[in-house]
Amino acid sequence: MDGGPTASSHPAALAAAKAAPTFAIYVHWPFCKSKCPYCDFNSHVRDRIDEAAWAAALVTALDRQAAPLGGRTVSSIFFGGGTPSLMAPATVAAVLARITAHWRLAPDVEITLEANPTSVEAARFRELAAAGVNRLSLGIQALDDRALRFLGRQHDAGEARAAITLAQRHFARVSFDLIYARPDQTVEAWRRELDEALQLAGDHLSLYQLTIEPGTAFHAAHARGDIVLPDDDTAATLYEVTRDVLAARGLVDYEISNYARPGAESRHNLVYWTYGDYVGVGPGAHGRLTLPDGKHATRQEKTSERWLVAIAAVGDGMAETSVLTPDDRRTELTMMGLRLRAGIPRARFRRELDAEPETLFDNEVLGWLGEAGFLVLDQTALRATDAGRQRLNAVLARLLE
Repeated sequence: MDGGPTASSHPAALAAAKAAPTFAIYVHWPFCKSKCPYCDFNSHVRDRIDEAAWAAALVTALDRQAAPLGGRTVSSIFFGGGTPSLMAPATVAAVLARITAHWRLAPDVEITLEANPTSVEAARFRELAAAGVNRLSLGIQALDDRALRFLGRQHDAGEARAAITLAQRHFARVSFDLIYARPDQTVEAWRRELDEALQLAGDHLSLYQLTIEPGTAFHAAHARGDIVLPDDDTAATLYEVTRDVLAARGLVDYEISNYARPGAESRHNLVYWTYGDYVGVGPGAHGRLTLPDGKHATRQEKTSERWLVAIAAVGDGMAETSVLTPDDRRTELTMMGLRLRAGIPRARFRRELDAEPETLFDNEVLGWLGEAGFLVLDQTALRATDAGRQRLNAVLARLLE
């Protein structure tokens, strides 16, 4: 097939690409075996999935988005969901082949796939690695059977441990997720769980506080009083313990919920947090693309069936694309970048907005947040302190008001 336009055929697009040096691709697989009660992602349970139709639709969606983006080099590819480990390895291979046909891959390209640790999915690890996946992100969520039942997971702690060990045999890099600040969870119990996680972990962990999201089963249960989360003081202590225990073992909280040894950070998520460019394909997938007329926000059709029908009818599942205003870009850049321990370099403000941070925010508010110990603005960057990142939503609300 035609590999798409060359960089030289789109000089304006190439100039725009140089202004946004990172470029990634996100592929959304919307299906799960069951819906977790805490999950508000665009994921669904279906009795039957026409895998051949979905594989064809995903590569068609990539074809449509490739045309204006010639000349870029892909640094990261991420299969998210849903549960992408339910995809046939042949589908993963077909998607990767089409990406390679359209774009150059960086020599050290990171290709991540999210997986659940059930034995059925773990049996596919070897084939997924052979298809080209080199980093696995496992949805472990807890190493305690009682907690796993509460969270609605289909695996037990034994399966989780076995899946981590098996994944480390087949993939160069393995990360896994845990959820803490669960009902009745004590600091000491979480310390013990962290200690076990660190014995199993490689160089990256994602550790999320349990939140109650609208539209989820947990939201209704919480409203009835069936679920009671730890109070703010306990949640804060759990966050601090998490940070301190991992730091003592060499894993730095480079982002609010993500910890890694230096050099092992998730490259794909760094594209988001550093406000880089990325293509999103699949139901509900979003994208951010720097083109000659500005930075574009894209969104694919959210409903799985409507997305598939749109691809079949017109070869495109796009629901919306728009050019972001300067205020949109300021808001997104700030909300994403302050999640990072390193913050937002001044050079990034200049790249995205051609401005210094002092001209983008109310200086009185900047001063107050600095004096309160929540933000630091120096000659290199704007960044949130540990105290600021712990209450980042409140800091952002004040900064962006």
